[in-house]
Amino acid sequence: MKIDSSAFVADQELIEALEKRSTPIDCAEDHILFRQGESPAGLYILHEGIVTLTMESLAGEVVMQGTASAGSLLGLPGLIGNEPYSLTARAVKGAKIGFVKRDDFSNLMLTEPAMSVRVLRVLAAEVRTARFALSEL
Repeated sequence: MKIDSSAFVADQELIEALEKRSTPIDCAEDHILFRQGESPAGLYILHEGIVTLTMESLAGEVVMQGTASAGSLLGLPGLIGNEPYSLTARAVKGAKIGFVKRDDFSNLMLTEPAMSVRVLRVLAAEVRTARFALSEL
């Protein structure tokens, strides 16, 4: 099943607020941002380049895959729900990525409530995308 990665894209104001709290990740080589099943350490912002997203079954078969586009927030459901990441995200060599630590993200949500609504919009788009993909099985 293909993932519609446009669901992960945030609006510019949210990205700018997150960028202020982010640190760059070196993607001189392909780089695993996070693996399915790992505890969430934070949120990743794709500024440019490619990030591949995959989900595997318990048997190790790829059941979902896709490519994230610029402006995508990666790892958001795991971070918000404090649950393991449900996908594996791999940044392709040369991608420009920012990482926002869990505490910095939480602080933004508490100090700027308007950003919380923007985050909820991204999460709602992800839910719609997942439901649509499931309906096509």
